[in-house]
Amino acid sequence: MNDWHEDDEFWTTAIGPLFNEQAWLDAAGQAEQLMNLLELKPPARILDLGCGPGRFCIPLARLGLRMTGVDRTRPFLAEAERRAADAGVEVELIEADMREFTRPGGFDAAISMMTSFGYFEAPADDRRVVENVYGALAAGGVFVIDTYGKEVLARIYQERDWREQDGEFWLQERRLERGWSWMCNRWIRLADGERQEFRFEHRLFSASELERLMAEAGFSRTVSYGGLDGEPYDHEAGRLIVVGWK
Repeated sequence: MNDWHEDDEFWTTAIGPLFNEQAWLDAAGQAEQLMNLLELKPPARILDLGCGPGRFCIPLARLGLRMTGVDRTRPFLAEAERRAADAGVEVELIEADMREFTRPGGFDAAISMMTSFGYFEAPADDRRVVENVYGALAAGGVFVIDTYGKEVLARIYQERDWREQDGEFWLQERRLERGWSWMCNRWIRLADGERQEFRFEHRLFSASELERLMAEAGFSRTVSYGGLDGEPYDHEAGRLIVVGWK
């Protein structure tokens, strides 16, 4: 399934389950953890790649960082602009495909949060994104990718589940393919007597695979963590956080 990520209807409809109120409330603490993990100090220049509606851009800007958010989904950028204005912070927002965007030496750090990396059918596109980020970092810059690693998914995997939120029902179905390298998702939304169905897919990475991808792009050192607090990436890890230094 090519280019599902360019379907604005999916992103604008799924904004509820993807960015619910608790996610926004959690963002402030997570932003502080991210600053500590990456040893970021104001006024460092930070690229938020796949920034969505600004869940990390805005709290990081509140902490004094100079934020640039890049996303291809215009409604998300409009929401980020509105939230930034409400928060009284300045965030540079750019509508662009992450395979195309770079700004040579323009950032001290780059972040890719909430499994916003690995959407493309061709592995070469993932490599291109990492290479673009490497080129956009100043000397000594740092890049972090936050996702669900294969090791975590092997422990928590559920083929189906559902949730109720704000009077809507979301049914979610998952299928693993291509030797545990690809996740196929089917989401069904039931609301106001109507039914919508969305399908989307993305690549799965192990810690070693993401570290190798960063190393091949030029990053001199990589480390994997199990959370933004810097906990080990072990059998109890909740996320896969891979950090690479230029």
